[in-house]
Amino acid sequence: MSRFLKWIGGLIMLALIAGALIFFVFLPPYVENARNSVIDHDPYPVSDGAAELHETLIIGDLHADPLLWSRDLTERGTRGQVDIPRLLEGNVALQVFTAVTKSPAGQNYEANSAEAFDNITLLAVGQLWPLRTWDSLKERAIYQAEKLHRFETASNGHLKVIKTRADLDSVLNARSNGEQIVGGILGIEGSHPLEGDLANLDAIFDAGHRVFGLHHFFDNELGGSLHGQANTGLSDFGRQVVQELAQRPVVIDLAHSSPQVARDVIGMTDVPLIVSHGGLHGYCPVKRNYPDELMQEIAATGGVIGMGYWADVTCGDTAPSGIAKMIKAAIETIGEDHVSLGSDYDGSVETAFDTSELAALTSALLDEGVTEVQIRKVMGENMVRVFRDRLN
Repeated sequence: MSRFLKWIGGLIMLALIAGALIFFVFLPPYVENARNSVIDHDPYPVSDGAAELHETLIIGDLHADPLLWSRDLTERGTRGQVDIPRLLEGNVALQVFTAVTKSPAGQNYEANSAEAFDNITLLAVGQLWPLRTWDSLKERAIYQAEKLHRFETASNGHLKVIKTRADLDSVLNARSNGEQIVGGILGIEGSHPLEGDLANLDAIFDAGHRVFGLHHFFDNELGGSLHGQANTGLSDFGRQVVQELAQRPVVIDLAHSSPQVARDVIGMTDVPLIVSHGGLHGYCPVKRNYPDELMQEIAATGGVIGMGYWADVTCGDTAPSGIAKMIKAAIETIGEDHVSLGSDYDGSVETAFDTSELAALTSALLDEGVTEVQIRKVMGENMVRVFRDRLN
């Protein structure tokens, strides 16, 4: 009997070990690979003229989420859409790395409850993030900032975390001298990591975050989300946060906020505002894309709108040629000084190209008749202008 019990105990132990291996070792990469796929495709055409132009561009991307996943970003990955080697291959100078800290189960564009089960908790546990992150949104934002700083240390000079205008200029000057370096800018996707306490802003700022989204897929203490249930504007706490952010050297991001929150922020600030990733409603009339009139109001602050690369904001065409068509429409609607790139790479979206293939977008823009001056602005100069304005 005792031998039988030992045998059963051994089987149970093996089952537990196998379950742990599946949950902690195999499941996170599987989930990431499924969530951040690149559609199989033949090489996209890039004309000689486009290739030459592409190498002279300052390229910046306002939104990507690779810090959420368990990959070494200093190595060229076999999954996902962004890492340092692929950014260098794509000639990207500036990449905003956004910390995702909460995501409701059943996430959709129409309405989500802030009380829904949080998928990021499962990822934090499954990827063996520090215990402090398992029940603290603030610590999740800080931990993802720490990850980028560790990648900076391990990158052999290929990544520099940008916190000041001097850091920004240093990266751009180095690149103009032929150095292979990417500037990484940290941000938070939604200000729920403040956990309802303005005092927590210092810790998140000190961790290096310089782009502050106000909302993600649910209403929070600051007010209504574009995808929440209340559809409200800024709360009193939200107004306090926005007032403080406007006085700091950071960029305020309206992506995922309710239209009324966006209008409230426009009304109470005098700083350039951004929508880091999305699309143009007149081109793709879905809820995820703000109405064109609101986009024009945001542009009038001196801000920029980041054009996303996934099907929900492009109405289906995610090839470089499709993104180029949307960018051309955005230039015509909100002006060439207010359109930027906002891929949402590694943000649980399927794309038709990764960041190493951006020369194909330059080529597609030329094919669409977008001028060289406009291409330079959209690919990065507009983004640089906003960050030079806001950082100190």
